[in-house]
Amino acid sequence: MTYDLLIVGGGINGTAIAREAALNGRSVLLVERDDLASHTSSASTKLIHGGLRYLEYYEFKLVAEALRERERLVHAAPHIIHPMRFVLPHDGARPWWFLRAGLILYDLLGGRMSLPRSRGLRASDTDLCAPLKDAARGFVYSDAWVDDSRLTLLNALDAAANGAEIATRTALVSARRAGDVWQARLSDGRDVVARGLANAAGPWVAETIGLLGVNARSGVRLIKGSHIVVPRLFEGDQAYILQQPDGRIVFAIPYERDFTEIGTTDVPVDRPEDAAIDADEIAYLCEAINRHFKAQIGPGDVRSTWSGVRPLYDDGASEAKAVTRDYVLEVDAHGPALLSVFGGKITTARHLAEEAIGKLAAPMGFAARRVTRDRAFPGGDTGPFDAFLADVRRRWPFLGEARSLRLARAYGTMLHDMLRNIDDETALGAAFGAGFTEVEARWMHDREWACTPEDALMRRSKIGLHLSAEERAAFESWWANAYPR
Repeated sequence: MTYDLLIVGGGINGTAIAREAALNGRSVLLVERDDLASHTSSASTKLIHGGLRYLEYYEFKLVAEALRERERLVHAAPHIIHPMRFVLPHDGARPWWFLRAGLILYDLLGGRMSLPRSRGLRASDTDLCAPLKDAARGFVYSDAWVDDSRLTLLNALDAAANGAEIATRTALVSARRAGDVWQARLSDGRDVVARGLANAAGPWVAETIGLLGVNARSGVRLIKGSHIVVPRLFEGDQAYILQQPDGRIVFAIPYERDFTEIGTTDVPVDRPEDAAIDADEIAYLCEAINRHFKAQIGPGDVRSTWSGVRPLYDDGASEAKAVTRDYVLEVDAHGPALLSVFGGKITTARHLAEEAIGKLAAPMGFAARRVTRDRAFPGGDTGPFDAFLADVRRRWPFLGEARSLRLARAYGTMLHDMLRNIDDETALGAAFGAGFTEVEARWMHDREWACTPEDALMRRSKIGLHLSAEERAAFESWWANAYPR
């Protein structure tokens, strides 16, 4: 079969390019050898942000672009993206005036925005300061939280709804140029033809270039970022951005109601497969918290971890923390077009995809349109989220407060399709614990490409954090019986 565009990689950049291409009327095949968002795109700090700390490295263009995207995204996916206040204590690591000037610049680069602007901590901000050892001075500013793996999924869902084929558990085995097309072989045994190829393989971008037998001008540096999850350290829905003696910053963010997410580290690695936290990283993150919070933690408090290898564009920076988070799109038009993605981040993926399709348009012979700037993601047409949640609770009162909030956040208006024929608790089917039921698990399998229990419990949701070992085992047994492989 012949496609306009073959995309390698089912992370945030690959799925965003698939969405942009499909909405531009292109026939698209996306292949991902594992699950969607199974690597870096489910291992971020889970923020939609401009990157306050990037101002120190004069990344003004990147920050301004990211802040514009932040404003678009909070309106396009209000179910999985929501504003969050960040408390920045002043501990002397950087001068007070320096931080204030940076926050003023951060607000200005954002232009007109719906999120509250930064301000100094007030004497009345006792709820924000209470968890901290010493916060006589500091600041409050705004960014947004995102369910990163579901944002990746929503890109894929929108692409598929507009004609793209999403093939998970399918690897690119080989590809070569043949006249004006790419001839590719896939791990599912298919031979396909494509007029253009987009290499969005993330940490494996260089490996994929080697597979294609072409040379790249750009390089990639692999930087591991690790996070830990501990029992909740503070009340409230605010997050904290904590300055460290080495010049880095560490976030402490409310996570899954009962937990606090802490991260990230910056550790150079040699291979994409080196995405595993080590004891030194756990100690570093615990010390970062203990330096600032009254509540003290140790390695024994860690309930979960995740690590991702970020494929950062190699700009020659000497330190991992200073490597640019901007991206480079390299087009090889010596024959059918090849676009390779170096770098990028969750916040700027939509913009990256728009630029990628713009770069592919001329060599592939079509006119690109900007089609996603004001487009809601699937489930994102909720209107004001609080009003939408109230409507969900009126329609399905048996869900209860906690479960209705989780489902409304995860699915937005798609929840109306999931629960269309559900009138009471028993119609939800088997109960697996923590409000997770059969109707949702089957939705994940049938509509969201979930193929394994892990896909359902930790990427389509984070419900696995709330299940006991026995409940997880029971769900895995149910899944194996429902979907034998």
